[in-house]
Amino acid sequence: MTQTLLRGRLLSFVRAPQRLTDSESYRYETDGGLLMENGVIVESGPYAEVKAKAAADTVEIDHRPHLIMPGFIDMHLHVPQMQVIASYAANLLEWLNTYTFPEECRFVESAHAQRIATHFYDELIRHGTTTAVAYCSVHKTSADAFFAEAMKRNMRMVGGKVMMDRNAPQGLLDTPEMGYDETRQIIADWHGKGRNHVAITPRFAITSTPQQMEATQALAREFPDLHIQTHLSENHDEIRFTCELYPEAIDYTDIYARYGLLGDKTLFGHCIHLSEREADAMSEAGSIAVHCPTSNLFLGSGLFPLKALMRRDKPVRIGVATDIGGGSSYSMLRTMDEAYKIQQLLGERLNPLESYYLMTLGNAQSLSLADRIGTLDKGTDADVVILNAGATPAMALKMEVVKTLPEELFLLQTMGDDRAIVETYVAGAAAKAAI
Repeated sequence: MTQTLLRGRLLSFVRAPQRLTDSESYRYETDGGLLMENGVIVESGPYAEVKAKAAADTVEIDHRPHLIMPGFIDMHLHVPQMQVIASYAANLLEWLNTYTFPEECRFVESAHAQRIATHFYDELIRHGTTTAVAYCSVHKTSADAFFAEAMKRNMRMVGGKVMMDRNAPQGLLDTPEMGYDETRQIIADWHGKGRNHVAITPRFAITSTPQQMEATQALAREFPDLHIQTHLSENHDEIRFTCELYPEAIDYTDIYARYGLLGDKTLFGHCIHLSEREADAMSEAGSIAVHCPTSNLFLGSGLFPLKALMRRDKPVRIGVATDIGGGSSYSMLRTMDEAYKIQQLLGERLNPLESYYLMTLGNAQSLSLADRIGTLDKGTDADVVILNAGATPAMALKMEVVKTLPEELFLLQTMGDDRAIVETYVAGAAAKAAI
């Protein structure tokens, strides 16, 4: 297969930045080359050195002066909620019952599930996201459409059919047995096919009976290498209701722990209102708290204490995500802009190096997939995004006075959106131009 050589400014992280001046936390080439073949990065470094190793028939694409980075990773969003975005509601539970649950009932129809899956992947690519962790609906048709579209586009995706057998409309309920059987079939049909990863997905404790939580535990025991995704401590009313449903539990987090779901591949969406005991339990288990800033602000759920969780004596692992459709943007740039503002309101600072680390290598590490995605390292997947900090007239004007790389990153984060994404490469192939 023909090699492709991208030329531009290369930026990728090697570890979490400790401060704004921590230049050792990342690799930056002002004139870099990225050589891709068969969906994999085969060389990365100074352009002249990489060019010298390229084959004679290599296709070269000059992206100067733009930034070349690993594709963005979104740790939590909902495929069936594309048409729920921008729905007016007072809080999480009202929003779920008024808009979200009725919309998700439509995914029993395979044609609708396929149509939305197509739009879903188009939006990810348009915004520079090359890997996402998604909730499908309760219907197997939804998961089948999600994974089939991922294979069609050769994207590395994580997802699962939600399991929910109470506190939702009849059209959204399975049973403990059905949730177990269909999830098991989805694993057999899709996990490891193409670049697919199936996640065991109990929606949240409110919508699962103890019997279904036991079925989830059985799946986790049978498939210990799979991700588990669910929701935790997003809203005060949700927390109260959940604890009423499981009175034997110490707290919300303890519910999941009692069913063996607290582990180092468990992704908990939100985690805004954790107690110290809960944060300790998550830290000890290695579980991940996934921050969804635009959703938290849109639904008025609260301010996620990202910095406080990171600097604890027992730090909690962190991921970042859009949470479409409680979240209001598909853009990880917009997501980190809101994350920055939340930390400002809490009297904390989130510098731009940390933001870009979180949505690339940081999220990859939280997914235990840093050997495949989140970097520009040789031998990893050629999932790449090209960024233009002068994409709009207002951004171009600001760029006239930008002097440093962190300043440029902060401009992209503050003012950028899908227009700042010049191209998105998926497994080495230009994908944005194709949609």
